[in-house]
This record gives sequence, C-alpha cells and structure tokens, in this order.
Amino acid sequence: MTVVDKPSRVGRIHAAFERAASEGRAALIPYMTAGYPDQEGFPAVAQELLKRADLMEIGLPYSDPLGDGPVIQKAGEQAILQGTSTRRTLQFVKELRPTTDVPLLIMTYINPVYAVGPEEFMRLAADAGVDGLILPDLPPDQDDEIRDLATRYGLGLTFLIAPTSTPARVQIVTEACTAFVYAVSVTGVTGAREGGALNEVPALVALARQHTTLPVAVGFGVKDALTARKVAVDADADGVVVGSAFIAAVKAGQDLGALADDIKGGCVKGG
Repeated sequence: MTVVDKPSRVGRIHAAFERAASEGRAALIPYMTAGYPDQEGFPAVAQELLKRADLMEIGLPYSDPLGDGPVIQKAGEQAILQGTSTRRTLQFVKELRPTTDVPLLIMTYINPVYAVGPEEFMRLAADAGVDGLILPDLPPDQDDEIRDLATRYGLGLTFLIAPTSTPARVQIVTEACTAFVYAVSVTGVTGAREGGALNEVPALVALARQHTTLPVAVGFGVKDALTARKVAVDADADGVVVGSAFIAAVKAGQDLGALADDIKGGCVKGG
C-alpha cells in the first residue's frame, strides 16, 4: 500500500488559506465539474480558473446529486454522457497536478467512493495528486473507515455545515474536518441566489469558529463580486466557493477569466 506524506497535502491546503489571508482577502475556491463542457475542453477551463484560484474543487459527476442545483446537475449529466467516470475524473487531476501548485480537491458524493471501494478510491486519489476530499452527503460520525483511510493516505477531509445545523452538530462536523470547514450559506441546493439569501452566513461562520481553528469557507449562492463580498467581508469567511456561476459562464461562452477576476476582487477584505 502506498501511503503519502500527510503534511504535503493537508499542509498545502492550509498554506493556501494563509497566503490569501496575508494578502488581506478570502481565498477564492472555484468549482468545476470534471469533463465539462467536454473531455477535450475541460483542461483549458480548469487552467483558466487555476490562474485565479487559491484552491480548486473538481466535481466528480454523479447521477443522483441531491445537493446540486440545476446548473451543476446538468453539467454533471453532460459529463457522464460523454464518458467522464470516477477514474477519468482522477485522471484529469493527475494531468493537472504537474501544472499547478494550487491545492486540488475532489467534491464527491459518497456512493462513487463505495462503488470503487474506499481504500482503492483513496489510493487512486492520492496517486493522482488530490489534496483533499469534500464529502457533502457523508455524516462524518457514521463512517470511521472513510476518515481513517483519508488520514492514512494523507488526504484532507471537508464536511458541510448548514444554517439548520444545531450547535452540537456543528461541533461534531467541524471536529471531523482536517482540510477546512465548508459552511453552506442557505438551506437548499447549489446555485446563484439574491444576496439576501446570505444573511445567515455570519452567524454560521462564527458558530463554526467556536469549535475549530481550521479555515471556514462558504459556498452556495455566490455568483459575483457583490455576493463574494458579503461572504468574505460581512461574514469574515476564510474562503469563498463559486461553482454554478462559472459553469453558466462556460455554457454561455462568456469570459471565464474576467468573471473569476471580478469575484476575486470581491474577496478583498480591506478598503
């Protein structure tokens, strides 16, 4: 069994947040579905985002994405129809890894992990150069095997908290995270929303910080510089996750780099 050096991966994640904080801003964490808009076009899209990213989430396409809104659902469906599998997703990471020092995280539901086999999945992810896993539908206190294997292979783990999470639940989830804490801004699925939907974020971030010293990133509902600022400045989050807005930009043929630059500008905390 190949076991990787944990500090090199988890440490890279934490260092990315520290660098962003030293520059007076929240870390920009773009999300893109693996294999979107197609397998040939995905690497170029990923590279465009990586030029602006502090960390990057690569979504593993899944047929039953309960937490995803329509934009990411359709991107995943398109990627699956074009042959993007779990192993192809990890191959994308392997191809990207030599080109960037940006931490690469796989966002995946737990069923694809079980389908491959938890240890085989962790081995393949580590060998590909994945730094961490984001597991939106796994209660961390219900699967010690996943947590133990991730630790053994040096992969950071991120679980989700939401405005509906009780203080006791927030404590359990945050204490299980090793990469960063993912605070969901709203009750519901991913996707751009009006800025008022982010009103519960400051209290959620503050609650998470009562139980962890890890970075707290906020996702769901960030679509532009204004909403990024609500997360980065008003809620004082350590990171801002943006997914649907970037996928929609790719679909519409818009300037992805310009959008990412605009949102990154919204992550600045000073001034």
